[in-house]
Amino acid sequence: MARFEMLEAGFGDMGATAQADILFELGMMYATGRDCDADMVSAHKWFNIAAIKGSSRAAALRSELSAQMSKTEIAKALREAREWMTMH
Repeated sequence: MARFEMLEAGFGDMGATAQADILFELGMMYATGRDCDADMVSAHKWFNIAAIKGSSRAAALRSELSAQMSKTEIAKALREAREWMTMH
């Protein structure tokens, strides 16, 4: 699974728009399988976090993904997003 260490990259010092863009790109990476296996749960997680940070594109794609996912998958994605937000 691909991983981007945001704290080491100065993620905390970026503006909200830059953060949302990076998080959106992580969602796209997992949604399309770019440089990793496609993973709809992870894509939903990153789109959700990007949407919270202000990305309307991420909110739209999160909604599209939700229509293709089971309730269990959505619950897992929301739980993972909540855990990430708690830690960062």
